[in-house]
Amino acid sequence: MHGARKDLLAGATFVGFGLAFAVTASTYEVGSTLRMGPGYFPLVLGGLLVLLGILIAVTGFVTGEGGGIGPVPWRAAGLLVAALVFFGATVRGLGLVPSLLVTVFLSAMAGRRARVIPSLVIAAALTALSVLIFVVALQLRLPYFGPWLR
Repeated sequence: MHGARKDLLAGATFVGFGLAFAVTASTYEVGSTLRMGPGYFPLVLGGLLVLLGILIAVTGFVTGEGGGIGPVPWRAAGLLVAALVFFGATVRGLGLVPSLLVTVFLSAMAGRRARVIPSLVIAAALTALSVLIFVVALQLRLPYFGPWLR
């Protein structure tokens, strides 16, 4: 049981995020599989996260394997939270490209062996791919650059 603590904690985390997604999605119109509303995808994603969390927790409980939780990577956690807050606070003002570029760069730098140049390449590639998928292919009306840069 002691070794399963990491899996139980991970499973609980997945269940918590899944429930948060599902509860939030229920405030939007869900629609049906053929006519999806804005709450459909978050609801499905939340349900999948809950199922995955339960599976991880049960597997960890049954096998009882695993090591201790270990030290908390505060630098990585701080960079990931900063990246998400930055994106949420600046996407309307800076636009999609600069906000996403900085967000992905900060997230890439959260790794233990992260280096600046590879993180910049990852940020540029994911930003370009996101623009191609969401703006070009799906034709979402997302401004490349926002009013703060005009």
